[in-house]
Amino acid sequence: MGVFVFLPLVLPLTAWPVARLAAQHLHPRTATRLLTALAAVMAVCSTVCLALLMVVGTAQLPGNPLPDGWSDPEVRAAVPYDEVAGRAAVPALLLVLAACTGTLRRHRRVRRRGHAALAGLPDTEVAVLPDGEPYAYALPGGPRGRVVVTTALLTHLQPAERRALFAHERAHLTARHHRYLLTVRLAARANPFLRPLRAAVAYTTERWADEAAAEAVGSRRAVARAIGRAALVSRGTPVPTLAGLAAPGPVPRRVAALLAPAPVTRAWPSAFTAVGLAAWTAAAGTAVSAMSSANSAVTLALVLRAATPL
Repeated sequence: MGVFVFLPLVLPLTAWPVARLAAQHLHPRTATRLLTALAAVMAVCSTVCLALLMVVGTAQLPGNPLPDGWSDPEVRAAVPYDEVAGRAAVPALLLVLAACTGTLRRHRRVRRRGHAALAGLPDTEVAVLPDGEPYAYALPGGPRGRVVVTTALLTHLQPAERRALFAHERAHLTARHHRYLLTVRLAARANPFLRPLRAAVAYTTERWADEAAAEAVGSRRAVARAIGRAALVSRGTPVPTLAGLAAPGPVPRRVAALLAPAPVTRAWPSAFTAVGLAAWTAAAGTAVSAMSSANSAVTLALVLRAATPL
């Protein structure tokens, strides 16, 4: 296999062009699903690669409980500098596990605190907090989740903008955007090269909710005004793991997109345009990279299986 065994660790770099093109030119719903799936596949491949490198590189160490066949010279020949790679993979894999565990714990802690803050309020779809800090967010959990907004933010919005706010947050809950955001956050923890995809999905989920809100209230301009006004008076959601109308990010891009014509819902731009050709080329290259990553991980796993005693 040679150096190809390390491909899953570096091929996520090839996802950067498609992340940029998808966020700019695809329908937000399509871009969110595509980029999330891509991040998940590449993160799994890179983590499996680290685990296999650790196994191959440390199987020959004295006292290792792994099968003797895994320290066979033919197995070790599949990984260049197997001892160095194996020992380096151990702390790397531990860091990945610790980072992903910490992200999951923070996510659960934030949700618990969010629900605890609503204790004593009526069990309605929209929870209004008597808080002097203006913010709003979608809080998942329960059968439908809840929209949380403070009185300070509501006082700054006109009736049409309030309707846009509620429609935006409901879209986050209906489409379960918290799952996409959590997936890409975990992927970025597993492989730092996937961080641009995390940023892209954070943007496309907001754009997805923007478009859903515009369709619900029947006015793209009202949603654009609500986003702009909320961004001016608030600092975004209290924590970055919650989706919200004024979430941190490129608010001017979102407003500009809403003032432009609605995006087409087709899956991908035509290959006979400059943008379409660039998008298809980037997507094809990224797909090949993802398949190469999976192929490298699977091949090394098969080598270990063949060396495993019956």
